[in-house]
Amino acid sequence: MMKPGSLKLYRWILAAAALLLVSEPALAEKRVALVLGNSAYQNVAPLANPANDAAKMAATLKDAGFDVVDSRRDLPAAETRRALRDFADRARDADIAVVYYAGHGIEVDGSNYLIPVDAKLERDTDIYDEAFSLDRILIAIEPARKLRLVILDACRDNPFSKKMKRTVATRAVGQGLAKVEPSSPNVLIAYSAKAGSTAADGDGTNSPFTIALAHHLTTPGLDVRRAFGFVRDEVLKTTGNRQEPFVYGSLGGEDVPLVPAPARAAPAAAPATPALSAQAEARRDYELALQVGNKSALNAFLAQYPDGFYASLAKLQLDKIAAEEARVVATEKARVTEQERARLAAEGAQKTQQAKAEADAKAAEQARIAAEKAKQVAQDQAAAAEQKRAAAEKAGADKLVADKATADKAAADKASAASTADEDKAVNLAALSTGSPQADVTKSVQAELQRVGCLTGAADGEWNSGAQRSLTLFNRYAGTKLDTKLASVDTLDAIKQKSSRVCPLVCEHGFKADGDRCSKISCAEGSFLNGDNECEKRREKKPVARRDTDDRRDRDRAVRERPEPRRVIVRRSFEPDAPRVSPSAPGIGASGQPLTGLERQVGCNGYGSIMSGKCP
Repeated sequence: MMKPGSLKLYRWILAAAALLLVSEPALAEKRVALVLGNSAYQNVAPLANPANDAAKMAATLKDAGFDVVDSRRDLPAAETRRALRDFADRARDADIAVVYYAGHGIEVDGSNYLIPVDAKLERDTDIYDEAFSLDRILIAIEPARKLRLVILDACRDNPFSKKMKRTVATRAVGQGLAKVEPSSPNVLIAYSAKAGSTAADGDGTNSPFTIALAHHLTTPGLDVRRAFGFVRDEVLKTTGNRQEPFVYGSLGGEDVPLVPAPARAAPAAAPATPALSAQAEARRDYELALQVGNKSALNAFLAQYPDGFYASLAKLQLDKIAAEEARVVATEKARVTEQERARLAAEGAQKTQQAKAEADAKAAEQARIAAEKAKQVAQDQAAAAEQKRAAAEKAGADKLVADKATADKAAADKASAASTADEDKAVNLAALSTGSPQADVTKSVQAELQRVGCLTGAADGEWNSGAQRSLTLFNRYAGTKLDTKLASVDTLDAIKQKSSRVCPLVCEHGFKADGDRCSKISCAEGSFLNGDNECEKRREKKPVARRDTDDRRDRDRAVRERPEPRRVIVRRSFEPDAPRVSPSAPGIGASGQPLTGLERQVGCNGYGSIMSGKCP
């Protein structure tokens, strides 16, 4: 059985495909929209963003599957009224009617008016003739049954009110738009800024309000009131709390989304299907989203599969769609600026105005060319990715066929060997081991792990602890969650998608990483390799003096150089009158004199010693 999340996405994409490609109008809500953008004002400075904002909103509503999206730009008063009349006919049998307006608006005596591009408004009373009121828009969408929505990005700083003459001193001309309370049910009126305040155009090609609308308004299944709440939060964050969108009106208790939630079909009895791998489910859902071919389907796919090979393909498809939208906007802007330049040249405007218009036209044309190139690059990248996907899927299919053939052959060989064993009453183990497809898959996985630098051992077909650790390393550095207990075809496909090294190169001591291999570290002369695998300069040994050794050496030299005592033979004559002292008396020499220290040392205390010549 397929996973619940994948089944939900599968059903939603099928429903979207049925709605957009082969829909039955009787079973779906009819949704219509009118998009107005006024940038090229003829009597005041033109606005930069409304044309871009209108293009973005029109593309957003088309991607959301609206049945009718009527987009008009830079309309004078007469054509604006005609567009509202035509739209009222389309809204007559609609469930949801939306009007989006970007341009100048003004509040006079508490009523709101939208200003066409040909308005002059020299006096305050001209507003009733040259502009059209918000009530006129509400009348156009009144036939819609379920939701009537008006979105006004018209709260800009208005240049008309500064030069307008007041015919009555008490007539108030306010800043921004006035607060409004719809009298009809199921009506919502959204302002880009709260009543009485002005909105910013932003620094980019679109206003912060329109960007937030494109992000949240057409979220499938999201109630329109919650969607505007998210729009408010984003605009407040973008503008630093300087601009707060506001919504007036009320709806009932049920959710009213602009784009319905994916239909939940009742479970029906179906034949059991084999369980699909995660990679196969992602491939199937991506192909369905690609068949639908719009941003909503691709974003839904990315919400289900935010990472992986097919998520990257979906992002490239979104980039291609975005490039096409940017090209359309740039082309339209180039057309508008060229018309403005031609108009100024025909009317003989001032040179400065013509020069500025010429520069704007040139910049717009350059932007258009850049958008064309960006679109081509995005298309080429998407096409190359699709070719790579097709090649990878073909290789995978060929491998599956080969694996199946190997498995069938192995099963046939086993059956034949078993039959022969039964006949011969003996089991020939060699005949039964003709090869296993799982061993081939394991070897292939190990070989791929070697290629991406996660396995250092041999690809021997044994899925042991070392191979499991290498797959764990791959999961850590590749950000995947593959099952490490078994080498499967899905694991093989996931590793093959990595075109370069994944696991970092680890070298032994004495070697360093050099690209995809380890090279030996050679230290310069006078240096050695330390424990941190770095070359370090060798220190010179200095002699150390030891005092006790020197003193002992001096004493030995003094003993060797001491002179030996001389041998002197002394013959003494005894005087007859001198009294004789016994030579044997202790401490008395033969001469009768006390012995000296040297005489005692050599034993000169007897007659024999003295006569031997050793004593003096």
